[in-house]
Amino acid sequence: MESLVQWFTANLSPYISEHVVVFLISMFPILELRGGLLAASLLKVPPVEAIPICVIGNIIPIPFILLFIRQVFKWLKKVKFFRPIIIRLEEKAMGKSDQIQKYEFWGLVAFVGIPLPGTGAWTGALIASLLGVDIKKSSGAILLGIALATVIMYIFSYIIVGNVVG
Repeated sequence: MESLVQWFTANLSPYISEHVVVFLISMFPILELRGGLLAASLLKVPPVEAIPICVIGNIIPIPFILLFIRQVFKWLKKVKFFRPIIIRLEEKAMGKSDQIQKYEFWGLVAFVGIPLPGTGAWTGALIASLLGVDIKKSSGAILLGIALATVIMYIFSYIIVGNVVG
């Protein structure tokens, strides 16, 4: 993830502001808020500015995933080229769904909030949607998970990495 963040910051920051770079990284799957806060610390964006940008950037795609991803996947499966890709995405997401199925709300909070590879708001929303978890319940869990991820990544990006790099 760190190499992706460095690539994005190196290739985008000469052309757009650091704040927009952080926002875009926070919206991007895989990187999300975790990558956004890491990029913000590397770009020397103060945490008081970076945190709201990252949180908003990470939240924006979630309602669309929760509401429309099943229909989009269903439509894309009809296209020969996309079918294997969508099936692989569904299998990969559902392979990580045990924690969410077992503990539902709190499992989804932990899945979104604890920064491990393959976890985060995008994947959490995808799994919640594919499992048919109530949208209000999944939205609340994802927002709480994003808050948890924000705290963890603030400590990692600004306190740990910031003291080592900065």
